[in-house]
Parts: sequence; C-alpha cells; structure tokens
Amino acid sequence: MNRRDFMKATTGILGLSITGSECEKNAKGDKNTNDQRWRGFNLLEKFTHEHNAPYRESDFEGIAELGFNFVRLPMSYWCWSDVNDWTIFDEKILREIDQAVEFGKQYHIHVNLNFHRAPGYCVNPPEEPVSLWSDEKAQQAGASHWAYFAERYKGIPNDELSFDLLNEPAQIPEDDYVKVMRLWVSAIREKDPQRLIFADGLRWGREPVHGLIDLNIAQSTRGYDPMRISHHKAHWINGFDKWEKPQWPLKINEKDVWNKKRLRTEIIKPWQELKKKGVLVHVGEWGAYNKTSHQVALAWMRDFLELWKEAGWGWAMWNFRGSFGILDSHRQDVNYESFKGHKLDRKMLELLQTF
Repeated sequence: MNRRDFMKATTGILGLSITGSECEKNAKGDKNTNDQRWRGFNLLEKFTHEHNAPYRESDFEGIAELGFNFVRLPMSYWCWSDVNDWTIFDEKILREIDQAVEFGKQYHIHVNLNFHRAPGYCVNPPEEPVSLWSDEKAQQAGASHWAYFAERYKGIPNDELSFDLLNEPAQIPEDDYVKVMRLWVSAIREKDPQRLIFADGLRWGREPVHGLIDLNIAQSTRGYDPMRISHHKAHWINGFDKWEKPQWPLKINEKDVWNKKRLRTEIIKPWQELKKKGVLVHVGEWGAYNKTSHQVALAWMRDFLELWKEAGWGWAMWNFRGSFGILDSHRQDVNYESFKGHKLDRKMLELLQTF
C-alpha cells in the first residue's frame, strides 16, 4: 500500500478534527458524532496463558453502549502455541479470537490484535528462553505466527481489524527492533498486502521509531507518565514502595515537576514530530492503578485526554474491567453504580465520554 492510499484508508478513522458542537454531542454519547477517533479499552482474556479465557460478548456490548468504538486485545502466543514448539497452532483458541473479531463487527467496534508475548520477548515475566533480538529462529517464528493471522483474517476491512506487532519493546537499539519489525510486516503483507499494522514505540512504547516510517504503518504510544501517578503502589514496579502519595500536578522536588505543560513537551511533542511525517499515532495503553486517589487520577487523566484530543489521537485504556478500568476497579474512594452486573465508576466514564 503506498502512502497516499494508506492515509486515505485510515486517516479518517484514527484522527479527525472535532468542532465545538460535535464535541458537545460526543460528551453526551451521541453516536452520530463526526469524531471518528478510535477510543476504547484493552480486553485481557488472553493477556496470559494462565487465564486464557474466551472473550466476552457482554464486554463488546457494554463498550458500544457506552459510546466507544475500539478494543485492543493483548495476547500471549502461549495461549495458542507452545514455548517449546512454535509450530503449534491450537484451533480451539484461535476460534475464540475469531469470535472476538466477529463481536467487533457485530457491535461496530474496531479490533486491534496485539502480540503481548511473542516468541523470544515479553515485557512481563517469565522471560522467554531466547532473545527475539538475537535469535533468528524466534524472529522467523514470530513472522510465521503473524503470517498465519494475516492469512486467517484476510479480507476483513481495516476499519474492523488491525494488527499491533509487539507490545512494548524495551530499551534496545532501534536497528535491532526495526530489523525484526520489517521482517514481520513483510510476512503479513505477503498474505494480506492491505492490512493496517501498528508498531509500538521503543522504550516500552514511549519513543517514536523513525526507522519504520517508510513502511507506511501506524505507531502506538503510551499514557503512563509519570508512573508515580499511573502506578502508585503497583507491586510489580521496582521502587513502588518508596513513592509518596501523589498529587497532580506532581512535584517530586523543586526541579522535577510534572504537569500538563511537561506532558505536552516530553510526551506529546516527539510523537507530533513523527505525525508530521505522515505516521498515524494511537495511544495503545494508558490509565491509573486503583491505589492512586480518584481525584488525582481524574485530574491527570483529563490533562492527557485534552492533549490527545488536541493532537487528534485515539486511545485504549488499560483496562475495561479491572484495577485500571471503569468497571470493577475496586477503588476505595468511589461511589459505584450498578451496570450490567458490574460496578461502574460513573465519574471516570463521563470524563472519557467527554473526550
């Protein structure tokens, strides 16, 4: 797909400008709004192989009813394959992914398939037995898995389905990352030349990847900074127990202050430079863990949401149901409402609906 066709096919989906009247409609959940940015949630049924459950139709139904149009599905290849035999493809599990794609079509929600764990790499423990960045067999295995998905879903329109190659590559040389992503993009396009593809930014999704610009693929960033807000008391983060209770804006010391201006300068601006070169940008993950006070979380979220709306970017919150989400988050300072058998954070929902 050349750049002109790519932009024509996807720009209207990933980031249209919004007029004041359209914004008012969107805030009220008007489904006729012309704001077509993809906004929604991560669904975690295949996030790890220990869980590996079928996707829930009720999630798609609820997301659509609340006015959102996007789900990202972070998936571990261990769910359908085997760490010791990358040639395995479990048809039963793949049919559950098929069902999620069908739910998306049924409820007019775009489905973004992501390899959260691929042969040779995962941002979460346990580590893979080999490194994706140096092991050619792992690189080829990842390519073969994406080729399999590309063939399986060939013909499904890009407004219904896209691929996100690999979740949050760490702090590795850009050349190493680009080499593998080029291999995987080629494998997908051999089967389905038109498929819309995303690549996550480097340094855990934070840094745009200029070495991928010529591939005409979108890039996915993150909304977790500063982590003292987004991951307060998150036990899986090193040093979490040394952080003081956060406020927003966040003052760590006299010289280290986080506020909306700093978000714009350090988090948004580098990606805007990428966007100027024709790359479409989407925020694949963001949110605040439930130990951050509700008031602080909402204030921080509002600043990010305003900046993303200004930039024309869509987003996918981590998660829909769970400790970062609007349902069943188990915050201690929220008066929840009942929603389809779940506990709904109404204030957070209304904030999201506004942007």
